[in-house]
Amino acid sequence: MTGNSSTASISGRRWAARALLAVAALAPALVPNTAQAQPDPACGALSFAVPQGQLGATLCRPAGAETVVVMMAGSNYNHRYWDFGYRPETYNFRQALNRAGYATLIVDRLGNGTSSKPPSSTLSATASANALHDIVQGARRGLDGAEPFAKVVTAGHSLSSGIAVLEATQHHDVDGVLLTGYSHTLEVSQVMGVISSYHPAAGDPAFVGRSYDDGYLTTRPGTRAAAFYGPDTTDPAVLAEDERTKEVFSLTEYPDGLSSTLPPMSNGIDVPVMVVNGSLDRLSCGPGFVACTDTATLLASEAPFFEPAARLRAFVLPGSGHSVNLATNTVAYQGAVVNWLDTEIR
Repeated sequence: MTGNSSTASISGRRWAARALLAVAALAPALVPNTAQAQPDPACGALSFAVPQGQLGATLCRPAGAETVVVMMAGSNYNHRYWDFGYRPETYNFRQALNRAGYATLIVDRLGNGTSSKPPSSTLSATASANALHDIVQGARRGLDGAEPFAKVVTAGHSLSSGIAVLEATQHHDVDGVLLTGYSHTLEVSQVMGVISSYHPAAGDPAFVGRSYDDGYLTTRPGTRAAAFYGPDTTDPAVLAEDERTKEVFSLTEYPDGLSSTLPPMSNGIDVPVMVVNGSLDRLSCGPGFVACTDTATLLASEAPFFEPAARLRAFVLPGSGHSVNLATNTVAYQGAVVNWLDTEIR
């Protein structure tokens, strides 16, 4: 794979039941470093060939940047999760990294954003991990004729954190891994509660006429606040933009994606790792959100699942739900990530 210039209703209960089978099968205050802040760089579109079509991507490279952070969004999101349009000075994670001198490469998963939309049954986290591996190798060789990057870090959210774990443990070719909306303490009842809010995208007003098959799912209108946000860290304008730009996914991406939360897979990562969760993340914080009480608690909870080579770091964003990029206090999380990159990767 090489980088090049870019060129009916099915009941919620049925989908929830299918998802439960998939899950059951798997179960037994830092601030950003602005000392050398960079202006917003020019960004360019790329595409990457995969068996099912093309993955759309955007590369932003500040002058002199030698480290690139390759990002995918989780289910129900596309590139806008990392490159949020509303109040970017607060909510735009991509711009925060660029200002700190890091290049960013945001890649849409298949079915999302500018990427191809193949039959939903062909999607899997493993296929995305293999594509991510090829993209990492492309970044090391040089993308679209640009200078190669000296260091490559992968960053995921929720499902794509699982993809990043799969890639890092199978290929051992990255310099660091950022995992957000991820833990080894999934609360299955809460996961099922969120999954019950999904329905086929083909029947959703936001996707009318876009030719999605019934295997592509999205959140029902008005359910994202309860699923992904904390009650006290939600800007109504952010939530409205999130609803407007919501995305799709396939349940076929979940079984192998969720396998990344089962030991001992993550113990195979041999480069620095950072795990980030909101303190009110319904999916990742376990019963009563206990695993995310604070940063120290999350670190202690996750430490057994990583080897010393990972030099594990954790961060809990107080009051945030699952989508930490979109919490009103997200700048604190951005700063924690930049500090990790500065001290562990650069």
